[in-house]
Formats: sequence, structure tokens, C-alpha cells
Amino acid sequence: MINNPLKKKIDAFKTVDKLKEANIYPFFRPLQSDQDTEVMIGSKPVLMFGSNSYLGLTNHPAVKDAAKKAIDKYGSGCAGSRFLNGTLDLHLELEEALADFVGKEGALVFSTGYQVNLGVISALAGRNDYLFMDEWNHACIIDGARLSFSKIYKYGHSDMAHLEKLLSNAPIDAFKLIVTDGVFSMEGDIAKLDEIANLAKKYNASVYVDDAHSLGVLGTCGRGTASHYNITNKVDLIMGTFSKSLASIGGFIAADKNVIEYLKHHARSLMFSASISPGATASALAALNVMKSEPERIEKLWQNTNYTLHQFKEAGFDVGPTESPIIPIYVRDNEKTFIMAKMLMDEGVFVNPVVSPAVSSESSMIRFSLMATHTFEQIDFAVEKLKKVAEMLNIPNMHHEKVAVKA
Repeated sequence: MINNPLKKKIDAFKTVDKLKEANIYPFFRPLQSDQDTEVMIGSKPVLMFGSNSYLGLTNHPAVKDAAKKAIDKYGSGCAGSRFLNGTLDLHLELEEALADFVGKEGALVFSTGYQVNLGVISALAGRNDYLFMDEWNHACIIDGARLSFSKIYKYGHSDMAHLEKLLSNAPIDAFKLIVTDGVFSMEGDIAKLDEIANLAKKYNASVYVDDAHSLGVLGTCGRGTASHYNITNKVDLIMGTFSKSLASIGGFIAADKNVIEYLKHHARSLMFSASISPGATASALAALNVMKSEPERIEKLWQNTNYTLHQFKEAGFDVGPTESPIIPIYVRDNEKTFIMAKMLMDEGVFVNPVVSPAVSSESSMIRFSLMATHTFEQIDFAVEKLKKVAEMLNIPNMHHEKVAVKA
């Protein structure tokens, strides 16, 4: 009898069963409430320190009202791709606002941030072109690079000497694109975008920054990493998502108008995907307007970040190189990371465990993320619970060298 290869492959996957049997499975936890600083899970209130809603706008009245009005006017969906029947005047309004906000001539809105990186990178880079990527870049950048069939080179995390060596070996007249996260999504540190831009000029390359975790966090009024370094004119492409600070779902790329026109006719993830819904479009636009009109939210986000980092460092936690509201608490052991997340949930604190293969087991962590709407009292509660659980698991004071993540 011939074995069914599909059944054999699926039956070999035992990880989830083992975690569930140990009662430490931490994924797909259903929320029974809105996405706020406190959520309901299993009919129990839990403090949320695992959200990417950095400005806390998912419950802003203006954002919710905009989504409702858009559904009333345009319906629930667009029933087609942007390329064909799925472009609304609302999409164009959002694109114009985004381009103006990040300081570029044009912008193009996609259905998700993931699709932006898939479509843009694979559309720009071909078989005879060169991609240079930080080794800690997000998975969607890696996937976009794979789809491009171009020559891919990874440089050591924020290692500018390594990047320069790689660039120097590529033909000066070849198309070369350097792609980096602005704020790295797990480690929380900021890319050396100013140094990257200088190298790009020296070696005739272009620069692409993924500002998924930078928009609403870095730069003037939250304009992102290029604004943070005051080098917007030196960065060719700025990518962002709506699912973090902009309290919606979707993504965009901003660049010169001729680049946007090219991408409208070459980015397959735009051309062959249904367009972003009216409600999501309107809520992202409203969130962008709130972000501009309420800059105190970003100020409060950084107050919370600095306060929490001080608390964690005083407690002896290893928080690595973070410079942002993303704070990794290194556990450096997969099993202990799962256990710690479960114990914290039992104590009323929701955090995200990050384990291999997302990172190496030696780099496993609790990813603790902050919102502008968190109070110091909520932060104090979470820190005390983390200290309690970490002491029980013997986790604090692990000041080891950071282990590089292999993508």
C-alpha cells in the first residue's frame, strides 16, 4: 500500500499537539472585545501588551465613525482589484494624503502590508538585478525577494561594513536595491538609514525602507524613519502598513510618481488581489488625520516607552538593542518562553512569545509592545507580573551577546 504523502507530512507535525497537551499553546487566542489596553479573553479581563496599535487609535470615535460612513456610502467591499473595477475615489484620497504625509510625489495602496512588499520588490527587481537586505528583515521582504528571482545578498544586521563590501562587488551600472526595516519588528532597534543612504549614493543603489513599525512612532509627527534622520529625499521608496498605528488593515508604497505608475502596472499582488475595503480605507485615512492633529499621542507613546525601558533595565531584564515601543525580553529558551507567556496570561498580562523558527531558540523572547493609551499604572502592573514570573523561571539577569537571526 502506498503511503499518502500529504497525510505523512501533516502527521509529522506534532509541535502544536505537544504545546496543547502541556497547556502552553499561545496562538490564535480569541478576543471577545475591542483591541484596547485591556481586552477580554475567556471572559476574563487581561492587559494587552501584545498589540501593534501603537497610538491606540482602534477605538477612536473619528476612526470608527469614518468606517461606518464609508460602508453606508460604498458598501462592504469593492468586488474587484484596483487594476479593474476596485478603485474608489476614497483610495485616491488616501494615496494623496499618504504621499503628502511621508514627503513623496505619489503613493499606492494595497490590501495588506505583506502584499506591498511581495508586489513592489518582485516588480522592481528582476533576474539580472541585485537585492541587498538586512538579515533581520521581516518575512514579507524575504518572500518578495524570492519572487523577484534577483541576486539576493544578506548583510549582517545593521553591519554597514558588510553592506559596503557586498555593494562594492556588484556592477556599478546594475540595478541595486537596498531593502531594510525601519524599526525591526522583533528586536525594536532602528535601522541606520542615514548610513545606508550614503552607501547607496556611493555605489549607485536605491533605498527601500519598510516603515510598518515606524509610521506613527518615528519622525516628525510620526512620518517614519526617513523623517527621523531628515533624509526623505535620499530614500527612494517608503513602505507602510495600516494595521499598526493607522488602526486598520492595508498598506502602501510611496515614491516618485513615475515609480508609482510603473508599480500600478507591474505589481502582481496589487493587480490580482481584491482592493482594500471602503471601511478599512476610510478608517486608515481618519487615523492619519488624527495622528496629525493629536501629536500628543506620539509624545505619550515615547513617555511610556522610556518609562518601561527604565523599569525593565532596573529589574535586570535583557532587552537587547531596542530603541522603540517594541521591547524584547530575552528568555533564550523556546520552552521557557512558552511557559512564561502562559504564566503571564494567568496573571492577567497578554504578551507574545517569539520562538524558532521566527528566531533561533537562543534568541527566543517575550515581545512586549506599548501603546500611547497605556497608563503608568498598567505598565507597573505588567512589570511586577513579569518580574514575578521571571523569578519563578530563573530568567532575569541573562546579559548574553545577541544571537543573529537567520532568515
